[in-house]
Amino acid sequence: MTQEKIVTRFPPSPTGYLHIGGARTALYNWLFARQKKGKFVLRIEDTDKERSTDEATRAIVDSLEWLGIEWDEGPYFQSRRYPIYQEMVERLLSSGKAYYCHCTPEELDTRREAAKALGLKPKYDGKCRDKGLGPGPNAVVRLKSPQGGKTVFHDLVKGSISFQNEELDDLVLWRSDGSPTYHLAVVVDDITMGITYVIRGDDHVNNTPRQILIYQALGEPLPHYAHVPMILGPDRTRLSKRHGATSVLAYRDMGYLPHALLNALARVGWSYGDQEKFTVQELIQKFSLDNVGKSAGIFNPDKLLDLNAQYIRESDPEDLAEALVPFLERLGFQSPDRSRVRGAAETLRMRSKTLVEMAESARFYFDDDFRYEEKAERKFLKPDIAPLVKETRVRLESLDGFTQKNLEGLFLRILDEKKIKLGEIAQPLRVALTGTSVSPGLFEVMEVLGKETVLRRMDKALQHIAQKAP
Repeated sequence: MTQEKIVTRFPPSPTGYLHIGGARTALYNWLFARQKKGKFVLRIEDTDKERSTDEATRAIVDSLEWLGIEWDEGPYFQSRRYPIYQEMVERLLSSGKAYYCHCTPEELDTRREAAKALGLKPKYDGKCRDKGLGPGPNAVVRLKSPQGGKTVFHDLVKGSISFQNEELDDLVLWRSDGSPTYHLAVVVDDITMGITYVIRGDDHVNNTPRQILIYQALGEPLPHYAHVPMILGPDRTRLSKRHGATSVLAYRDMGYLPHALLNALARVGWSYGDQEKFTVQELIQKFSLDNVGKSAGIFNPDKLLDLNAQYIRESDPEDLAEALVPFLERLGFQSPDRSRVRGAAETLRMRSKTLVEMAESARFYFDDDFRYEEKAERKFLKPDIAPLVKETRVRLESLDGFTQKNLEGLFLRILDEKKIKLGEIAQPLRVALTGTSVSPGLFEVMEVLGKETVLRRMDKALQHIAQKAP
């Protein structure tokens, strides 16, 4: 017996950005498919013509690419698949599993109100169900749903779920404007794309029995269902903008690394012992629907920030520099020198929680025209320091190999000769080179800036001190 080929899918609607909840759903489907050596399909559900936009589609694709969630098939677009849906509707009509309904919206509203007045559920009353009507100008096609019994399915997260069929009405499959409804399009897509596992948010639980009835009417095998709990903010309310950014691209623009967000999303509602931090490979190996919790997961922005800081500290220097460049460019430093970016990132990685923060802290590396911080300038760039700065400058100019090691050796010799402490020269130099009294290690900074820039900035500081002299 051959093992079933696992196929999962992620079907966003392009009516806005990809949010955290959707990204987690995509991630779970992707991890499951990768672990089982299966296939992951991307499908864009753009049948809502009014609200679907190309910009939103682009944002969804960009978000998935940035997170590293790559798809094996697609993106498919529902708006281009109408003939397939139409064919399936014809199949249901010809087998007597669906029928044309000519009731007008006004008639339906009147009958619903009447049902409500009698304390009944305001569902479609089946008026056209057995009339054998054909197509008409405003006709819709409805599913001939079973009127008794139960629809039961086993959910891989929630266990057994059942619905009374009498609670479900004969849902519309095909609208009068010639377009498929959501339920029909989803089921037909899942059948024709060979989807074997439907892993989605638990806000879809109520859609599942309706979709199962369409599968059964078409005589197609059901996929496995797994409904994952929603994501809540730290205050245990539904995640919203007040909890900070909710879209994936907003986190990218705030300077988070994709792997940090991926890791944080994986852990919202899923656990593996006490482990908090995972490589992508570990996530693929260890992910299991068995370990997805039944209750809502909490998304903690503070934990994400800490995780991001850890990933920044552990990043490959080349990768970190590459990730930092767009943030420096956003500050106005176009095409910054890559070796300086690498050096700057290396000096700032231990003290930066986001790439935005790192870029801000790195400004002085790329901007000669900075202002001295007032308090630091007053304290350290005094006229009486000028002779020591001048002498240090002369000796730096003749130094071969502008490395941290050589710089440290030179400064140790100066301290020994002058019988002074490092702070007496280091702090004035730090202000001269960075504009502030707080920065990464002085010798690290000097090596990254390079001899030419260091000497130029020392000259600028000496001119500034000279203007202060009485």
